Amino acid sequence: MHPHQALLNRFYQAFQRRDHAGMAACYHPEATFEDAAFRLKGIEIGQMWRMLCERGGDLRLAYNDVWADEHSGRATWDARYTFSKTRRKVHNHVQAHFTFQDGLIRTHHDEFSFWRWSRQALGPMGWLLGWSGFLQEKVRKTAREGLEQFMARPKQ
Repeated sequence: MHPHQALLNRFYQAFQRRDHAGMAACYHPEATFEDAAFRLKGIEIGQMWRMLCERGGDLRLAYNDVWADEHSGRATWDARYTFSKTRRKVHNHVQAHFTFQDGLIRTHHDEFSFWRWSRQALGPMGWLLGWSGFLQEKVRKTAREGLEQFMARPKQ
């Protein structure tokens, strides 16, 4: 097994345990992360995982199809959880793409159907507007504000 493939397995195993520190340790200090809700870099990535792990009370994660070589990698993962804002059940199917630097994740891009996600998480509003740039931008803005509030709170 290539060391980068082992790194991705460690990352997803930490995710399954909701071990945000273990996940953050897999990233290069100059890493970037992008999905439909977040565009992050550096320590923000670990803070996002911390927020999601701490708030994801019923999160269940499965992953497969992990592959990596010297330069890039990919994986497929499925998350099942209750979306905190609406208390609606979500099953998100994600294709992840990675690049590596110095034995760590340098870029991480998660792709999923925003319309499918928004129908589950947001209900009728997601069904009607999930395809629109307007709703996608609103979700991105709300997610960013939530992360900033989470990072600003006093450590417990």
